[in-house]
Amino acid sequence: MRILAIDTSNQTLSVAVCENNRILGAYTSTVQKNHSTTLMPAISKVMEDSQLKPKDLDRIVVAQGPGSYTGLRIGVTTAKTLAYSLSIDLVGISSLLTLAANCLNMDSLIVPLFDARRNNVYSGAYQYDKVNENWETVIPDQHISMNQWLEKLKDFPSIYFVGEDVEKFRITIEEKLDNAEINKHPQWQIPSGAVLAQLGAGKEPVKEVHHFLPEYLKRVEAEENWLKDHFPGDENYVEKI
Repeated sequence: MRILAIDTSNQTLSVAVCENNRILGAYTSTVQKNHSTTLMPAISKVMEDSQLKPKDLDRIVVAQGPGSYTGLRIGVTTAKTLAYSLSIDLVGISSLLTLAANCLNMDSLIVPLFDARRNNVYSGAYQYDKVNENWETVIPDQHISMNQWLEKLKDFPSIYFVGEDVEKFRITIEEKLDNAEINKHPQWQIPSGAVLAQLGAGKEPVKEVHHFLPEYLKRVEAEENWLKDHFPGDENYVEKI
């Protein structure tokens, strides 16, 4: 199976073409650029270097979120367009799981983390099942305050934080968790298109490409403000729409 994997969920842009656990071509850039202008050239370059045509692909795997609203829309829209036009499989994978899966041979609870501003984070907790050779979701991805998140994690015996944004919370983590370790491997801090492809290889594709959407986990700020204006003082306003 030939897979094109796309991750534009955050600052890093990562694209890879893989076939049966073999990397045919890959491109990753951590330079902060506009993914809307860099994604398609990156895909074209990787495909050209791999000596493949679009018709040679069997599956598109995309980082579905959470992450940057704009980045997710670009990646998901591109993936949907390619999958639909080529009549091939489309698979979405958690952006946080993609980061966690960098951490090979770790027995700790893996906690990938993205800064969501105002002392909030996007995070989840994962552990690798060595017997069945797959990743298990211990705590589902969520948008949560950092203090609440650390409280949830405090009873786990060993925790391993990974991601470029973890450094912003280092002091808080070290103050509140004695059982935590912060990743020091630079290559694990950013998503890998090849890892994303591997995660998506064995997953069931979406049934309806048109209905596939990013997993934002949080409403955009403008939408939240609108809801608060129209349902002032009502904590259950989300259920009213």
